[in-house]
Amino acid sequence: MSELPEITFTRRPCNGVTLHVAEAGPADGPPVILLHGFPEFWYGWRYQIGPLARAGYRVIVPDQRGYNLSDKPAGVANYDIDKLAGDVVALAAHYTKEPVRLVGHDWGAISAWWTATRFPEKLLKLAVLNCPHPAVWRNAMDNDPVQRRASWYVRAFRIPALPEMLMRARRFDGLLQALRDSKVSLSDADADLYRAAWSQPGALTAMINWYRAVLRRRFEPIAPGSIRLPVQIVWGQQDRYALPALAEASKALCADARLDYLPDATHWVAHDEAERVNEILLAFLR
Repeated sequence: MSELPEITFTRRPCNGVTLHVAEAGPADGPPVILLHGFPEFWYGWRYQIGPLARAGYRVIVPDQRGYNLSDKPAGVANYDIDKLAGDVVALAAHYTKEPVRLVGHDWGAISAWWTATRFPEKLLKLAVLNCPHPAVWRNAMDNDPVQRRASWYVRAFRIPALPEMLMRARRFDGLLQALRDSKVSLSDADADLYRAAWSQPGALTAMINWYRAVLRRRFEPIAPGSIRLPVQIVWGQQDRYALPALAEASKALCADARLDYLPDATHWVAHDEAERVNEILLAFLR
């Protein structure tokens, strides 16, 4: 596995919140933004930051709003995907006036997909890992009983306070068990870093509010081929949370998309198959 390069940390005002951001690679390199998902934080990209930085990219890895050391505004409405996409656009503007390369996993990919849908002129290329377009996911949650069963926990997140209480129990054991679904073992040191992130005041509620917000949202149909920038989809086929059919449906929304399945990888594809994921990303982003 790749070791982390030298990383600096800064705070960037973005769209009404301040994001804690890890940065690596040459300051004058082409910017690439990596967006983590639930329940991670910037450290979720630990296997990708080094290879991308050594390839010459300026690697920008925020804690997304509500996570770890970034701001955690109160209220479900502050986690609507329009705000999440606005964060991405505002963050990119700190580094360049040109379109940027954007990579997302899980909820980070929801933010990334929606940025490509709402602000395509702001992106040069989009790569997503194990996450469908939000309109595809929302439709599946309403109409596909198999996907509803796979995502049963999402609807449970609508209950006030109880999900936070359950996640906090036994030193966040439930969240750690989710991460331990990966084929790569989670070290005690890694687990402590995650616990520290989840222990930040207000973090659990803010993290769950991403789900609560999207469950309130209805999406207009997205026309096939309407996302016109180049898109790379990477999908671990052992994902317990999202069906491969969602990857195909998301690809159909794109005019220029490639879909790579990794048969043995789980939802945590960037951990499970780090070298292969890095190869795919480096080939696509250049």
